[in-house]
This record gives sequence, C-alpha cells and structure tokens, in this order.
Amino acid sequence: MPSNDEHEMSKPPAPSLSSALAFWFKLGWISFGGPAGQIAIMHDELVERRRWISQSRFLHALNYCMVLPGPEAQQLATYLGWLMHGARGGIAAGVLFVLPSLLILGTLSWLYLRWGEQPIAAALLYTVKPAVVAIVLAAAWRIASRTITHRALLVLAVMALVAVGFLKLPFPGVILAAALIGVVLGRVFPDLAGPRATPQASSVPGSPCAIDDDDPPPAHARFHRWRTLRIALVFLAIWTFAITVLALPGLGLGPTPLQLAWFHTKAALLTFGGAYAVLPYVYQAAVEHYQWLSAAQMIDGLALGETTPGPLIMVVAFVGYLAGWFAQMTGPDSQALAGAIGATIATVFTFLPSFLFILAGGPLIEGTRHRLALQGPLLGITAAVVGVIVSLALFFAQHALLDASGDPDWFAIAIACIALAMLTRFRRGVIEVVAASALAGLGYWLVTGL
Repeated sequence: MPSNDEHEMSKPPAPSLSSALAFWFKLGWISFGGPAGQIAIMHDELVERRRWISQSRFLHALNYCMVLPGPEAQQLATYLGWLMHGARGGIAAGVLFVLPSLLILGTLSWLYLRWGEQPIAAALLYTVKPAVVAIVLAAAWRIASRTITHRALLVLAVMALVAVGFLKLPFPGVILAAALIGVVLGRVFPDLAGPRATPQASSVPGSPCAIDDDDPPPAHARFHRWRTLRIALVFLAIWTFAITVLALPGLGLGPTPLQLAWFHTKAALLTFGGAYAVLPYVYQAAVEHYQWLSAAQMIDGLALGETTPGPLIMVVAFVGYLAGWFAQMTGPDSQALAGAIGATIATVFTFLPSFLFILAGGPLIEGTRHRLALQGPLLGITAAVVGVIVSLALFFAQHALLDASGDPDWFAIAIACIALAMLTRFRRGVIEVVAASALAGLGYWLVTGL
C-alpha cells in the first residue's frame, strides 16, 4: 500500500484554468446523447482519463445536481468547474456547455423558418416526427424503470397523465400536488424508495486524482453565511435588472421579451426530472397560452433539439427564436435579429437559476459530503414526471401519426415502431435513430413524392 508521500507524488497536477476552459469548450460541441451521454463523457474525461477529480467527489456532485430543478448535466459541469476554479471556473463551464448548442440551434431555427416549407425539408421532418414520438416514449420507459418501484407510484404516474394529458390541468399545480402526495406515500409506505441509480463507473482504485476523496474543500468551496447571502443578492440583482430593462417601453420590442423572461424563469424552477418533464409545461405556455408557435412547429423544434449537442432543454431557444421572429420585435425587415434576441432571452432566463444553485449551494454540499437521499416529495415528483412524459408522447402522436383527415398514417406509425425498437431493444443512439428516420423520409419522398 503506498504511503501518503508516494500517494501525493503520484497525484496529477491540478488543471490550469486555461486547460479546463479548453475542455469545457470542447465538451459543448461534442455533448450529444442527452444527460446520460453528457455525464458519461465528463466521467470518462475528468475521472478516468485526466484524473482531475475522484469518482467519489464526482458522484457526490452528481447526486446534488440530480435533485435540483434544471438540466443536471449542465449543472454538473458548472459544479465541477466551480470546484476546480471557483466562481469564474463554474460560470465559464456552464456557459461553454450551453453556448455551442445555442449557436447551432439558432442557425437551425433560421434555416427552418426560411426553407422549412421546401419539399425536401418537409420530407425529412415527415419521418423525424414519428421518431420523436418514439424518443419521448423511450425516455418515459427509462425513467419509469428507475423510479416506479411501488404500485402507489404507478397510480400517481397515471393520475399525473390524466391530469395533464386529459384534464389539461396546469403543470406547476400537478407537480406541487405530486410532491405533497409523495410526502404522504413516504410515510404510509416506508419501503417506497427503491435503490438509487448511479452511473456505471470503472475508475481504478488507488489512482490518485488532483481533487481526491480525502482532500478538504478548497477555500472558495467552504461555506460562509455572508458569502452565500452575497451571491444570492447578486443573482437577484442581475435578474431584477434584466427584467426591468425588458419591461422598458422605450426599448420598442413589445411585450414578447418580458413574457419570455417571466415564463422561462418559472420553467427553470420547475424542471424536476429533466427536460422531458418540463416540455409539456413549455407546450402549454408556448403553444396554447402565448401562441408563440404552433403544435407542429413545437414537434419540429424538439426534433431539431435532439440532433444538437447540449441539454435537450435547449429546445427553449427554438421557442424563443420563433416567438421573436413572429412577433417581429425589431420590425418586419429584421426578423432574424428578433429571433436571435428571443432565443438569447429564453436561454439566459432558463439557465440563470442553475448558476445560483451551484455557486450558493455548492459550499453546503461540499461541507456535508453526505449522499443525498431521495425524499418523499421527490419520489412523488419523479413518479408524476413519468405520467407527464407519456402525456407529451400522446400529444406528439396526435400530430405525427395521423394524417390531415385524422386517420392513421401507417407509414409514420411504422417509422415510430421501428425507431422505438432501435432505441429500446437494440440500444441505438438518438442521433442514429433521427438520421435513419430522416433518410427514410427522403427515400419515401423520392419514391412517392409525398
């Protein structure tokens, strides 16, 4: 067994800020595969290959991010960047994780609005939409297999499906009710919580890391009451200033920017369970309430979001782009600029709370270093999330698997079934499934002319 001196000598050097920034920038462009894929990439690079952080510290950070509202992969990147290099490292990691997908999705949104009605584009989207139905159903199955560990939770999931999908109750109210029911169920059924799933890892025991298991938290990661309060006040001031600026009538952008800011702030605080859980809420507001875009366009936006790196919740950038474009916030001759402003507003207000959660809450988590338990409210929320995601799949199916007259579109149904089999039985990646579906649509168009 190596001595402490030998252990210290074999530790890799702490990463410089510049080398960390280079990694976060690279990660932003290659982070395909949804949260699981993004977390796996970070684990492989930071724990296994570079040994910048130990597996125990990595999983400790991940457990914290999994119980927060918001995109856990982006929050994990922010947390690890903060742990290594303080606030500037955390902010840089979180921004670089999101920025590439914002640029890519903004460009795709512009292309979609300019040429989305072209026959070849319509052919590609025709078969990608059924694939999206399969992707959402596969996501519901994955989450259900980890969270529905008791019949009571299954009943709660069905209740959430009925509440959101059929009774059209507001998403925030359903989530709040699920949390309260979870508290009751946790007391009635003490064995309600099954084993908590954690990522598979294979780090070599005894391999020291730059930030190791027993290393004390760095100075910036130690809890100080006044520093935490100061961080919270700074973020509140930033949010208040941004809201105030968007509300100024002299800005001349109309009511849409302020609506985008308010809505995406609420969405950021309600995304328990990941992006698929909050998409029905986004749909309710964007399509039904504010009418920023149509139901068909919402499905197209999710399809585009599935093909880009970064968190899936970045579909809000597509929503913001179309909201700005159709509102003509900067006039009828500069709709692309209006779309870019809308996408930026949606993205900023969606991710701003995540930085607060990490910079203010991180020192508390580092101070305890205890694994977080899945409490009753979260059990209720995660069970309800399954029902909400199924309701989202049913909504998408109405627009993707039926023709204009409301009859079944058997070719689209076949594409959805094949895509679902590829995702669940054959374990193919989302990008592969979307690409194969798009090629099928192109072939169908060449043969039949749609």
